[in-house]
Amino acid sequence: MALAILCSGQGNQHAGMFDLTGDAPEAASLFAYVSRQLGGDPRVLVRQADPDVLHGNRTAQLLCTLQALAAAALFDSALPGRRCLAGYSVGEVAAWGVAGLIGATETLDLVDKRARLMDAESHGDEGMLFIRGLDRASIDQLCEGREAAIAICNPANAWVLGGRKVALDMIAQEAAKCGALRVSSIPVKVPSHTYLLADASSAFGGALADIRLQTGRQPRARLFSGIDGDPVLDASRDLNKLALQISHPIQWDKCLAGCVEAGATVFLELGPGRALAEMAAGAYPEIPARSLDDFRSIRGVLDWLTRITGSA
Repeated sequence: MALAILCSGQGNQHAGMFDLTGDAPEAASLFAYVSRQLGGDPRVLVRQADPDVLHGNRTAQLLCTLQALAAAALFDSALPGRRCLAGYSVGEVAAWGVAGLIGATETLDLVDKRARLMDAESHGDEGMLFIRGLDRASIDQLCEGREAAIAICNPANAWVLGGRKVALDMIAQEAAKCGALRVSSIPVKVPSHTYLLADASSAFGGALADIRLQTGRQPRARLFSGIDGDPVLDASRDLNKLALQISHPIQWDKCLAGCVEAGATVFLELGPGRALAEMAAGAYPEIPARSLDDFRSIRGVLDWLTRITGSA
């Protein structure tokens, strides 16, 4: 069996996102580190902050990365040895940390840098939009001539667009008229994974050049790159894909397919939220898929994996 670990992107932060990981001794140093980055305890922040603060780009990216790294610290020794790993948007940076290719605090520093660079290239009039039920040609046509582009390709004709709010508002109206099954805004205020962040992409590539990869030990998972769904076979060669994905669309449908082709028989999303588990279940209904948010305890997660795999 292969466990597919899915690291969530931003957008689904919530008050209880650290209920399973926040008090674990194994993750205490990580929470302390992010407390210094954010100027306050993230476990308190998620319960008390206004939604605008919780969904601010830098805060959101750090919170989601912290959740992935904290969960990995708790589960690593108990999870099956054969694993594959994919991350959605900022979750891909977290995934390199979870895979053991980048140190945990270095991963958090990278995410901090990434978010700051993205914010510096955003002007306050951008956002992201979800559309389900239109084909690729229709989406391309809606974006043509407008300051908007496909940001993420999800399974089953589900698309995330990034761009200027004015353009996204017009696209949303036209998508509904074209018969889209669902059109909704996403609480992200930067045009992630589009050409509008080309300069941030280039600058982040410079930051990655200074990273010390943990290549001296065996990675704990087969990792997939977001921009093409290909496995990371040479970390030093593929590291710059983390920079490219800031300004290029994420091929999440290919990432899930890569996990399945690698032998995945169960999906576990580290959260926050259930979006990735739900997409995996929709695309591969024969493969069990759950998120940490589905459970009340760490023991519950491990018991579920035991029932599903017989090896957790």
